[in-house]
Amino acid sequence: MDRDDVLRLLIEVREGRTDPSAALEQLGGLGVAELGDAGDGPSFARIDHHRAVRCGFPEVVYGPGKTPSQVVAIAEEILSRAPRLLVTRVDGEQTGALLEALPDATLHERARAITVLRGTLTRAGSVAVLSAGTSDGPVAEEARVTADAMGAEVTAFHDCGVAGLHRLLSVLDEIRAVDALVVVAGMEGALPSVVGGLVDAPVIAVPTSVGYGASFEGVAPLLTMLNSCAAGVAVVNIDNGFGAGYLAAVIARRSARAPDASAS
Repeated sequence: MDRDDVLRLLIEVREGRTDPSAALEQLGGLGVAELGDAGDGPSFARIDHHRAVRCGFPEVVYGPGKTPSQVVAIAEEILSRAPRLLVTRVDGEQTGALLEALPDATLHERARAITVLRGTLTRAGSVAVLSAGTSDGPVAEEARVTADAMGAEVTAFHDCGVAGLHRLLSVLDEIRAVDALVVVAGMEGALPSVVGGLVDAPVIAVPTSVGYGASFEGVAPLLTMLNSCAAGVAVVNIDNGFGAGYLAAVIARRSARAPDASAS
């Protein structure tokens, strides 16, 4: 249940179409649910069901460090109160367990993510995801899957690096039309600066750990992006496609809500 669901419920109560007691029952589950293993041990997770109301999207599950049974339990608990689920960085055992427990789940193999999208998802705002090279694809796909699950209209453009700028220029019209961009690059990490000088939308730069020795597993592109000479470029952590996709979708959603100045 997110803000729109709560608003619809309140309107139904006001109009007499839903009993207040029934509405209270629905809202009563929007607290923290504790999950624990069998026995008297401590809980291994505390699910924040209210997050979708506050932030517009349910908790996202980070796979590493969790057993397959824990990931399944967390996923099922989130879906008991929300129509959407995103699990990132899943491994083979977690993937098998989730796909068995959730028949409507979708595996995004290159992104190492699993999503469940139930009901009708109202799209809001637009995002473009650009990767410098094919090797940056897993991180770029994580960003794309994240933004898509959050409800943005997402377009991806892969292998647009600065070693062949004509590849970027050939999609310039498309990337200029979106509300936010995610630009993923390893090696020297120059692509976000180039894109930032060509568009009027926010650019979220993602350094990847792709590159030879002096790339220092993503530190070199990170420093390049932090020192970008183009305005309008922000940077997330190395390989953090999820964080970039999430932020881009939030920006796009807010842009879609903003009044059209040209209509005044």
